[in-house]
Amino acid sequence: MKKAWMRVVAMVAGPALLALGGCVNQGEYDKLYDTNRSLTDANARLQQERDAAQAALDQQRNALSRAEAAAAQLKLENDELRKALENAGISMKEFESRLQGLALGPLDPETDRALADLAAQYPDLIQYDASTGMLRFASDLTFDSGSDAVKPDALNAIDALAKILQTPAASQYDVLIEGHTDSQRISSTTAKRHPTNRHLSVHRSISVLNELSKMGVNPGKMMAAGWGEFIPLVPNTASGNTPANRRVEIYLMKSRHNVGATVNPRTGAPAPVEPDRTTPPARPVDVTK
Repeated sequence: MKKAWMRVVAMVAGPALLALGGCVNQGEYDKLYDTNRSLTDANARLQQERDAAQAALDQQRNALSRAEAAAAQLKLENDELRKALENAGISMKEFESRLQGLALGPLDPETDRALADLAAQYPDLIQYDASTGMLRFASDLTFDSGSDAVKPDALNAIDALAKILQTPAASQYDVLIEGHTDSQRISSTTAKRHPTNRHLSVHRSISVLNELSKMGVNPGKMMAAGWGEFIPLVPNTASGNTPANRRVEIYLMKSRHNVGATVNPRTGAPAPVEPDRTTPPARPVDVTK
């Protein structure tokens, strides 16, 4: 067996040894062995680097696919918003014009500082954007799921906001309250009171308006609106359950109306105009609308 193995070695190694001059000593053999081992190790490293590069390329392709999907989703949502506005008789150009007419922008220093301090006092509940004069309340901390009743824990922050809105500096602004939801479907139980996400968003805005009114803010200087799921901050998940999109945004904008001539002597803010209840109406009053 040993002799047969030696014959095989001689047959394989013979030509190489002859090419090298006939006889290879142990030192030269060791050098050849080390060279072969180095080349083998280098080849293994190159294969690892190739595999790592291929994995990185796959990750980049996956990220690109996700980005393209997100862009497509945003385009779809933008198209849906455009259709919703057009169905409501408002073109996108007209909508942008109306937004510009709201005179949103930086507030006076006193009010700006007060709102920034309020947001700092309630960092988990409120975000403040000084560039637009906007406070954003996180809906999950302001309302229970599917509800428009303001949580007791949020009332302290709303009360603090009411005090700011009644200061002489802030009385020059109208208050626009906008509700937003995610795209999660309304449950059959919730639908009894809020048939759609838009209903829920409007009802939540009205609840905030009512709380501010109870706390002394002039109701004639506040407006409630609701966008439902149509203006998300981030793309909604497949299930539609996206907490970041559930919010109430409160904008302060230069007042376009002179609501009432009476001024609250304590705050300096215009008081709401009470309807005339002394003169009988010209026609019988309808019991219902």
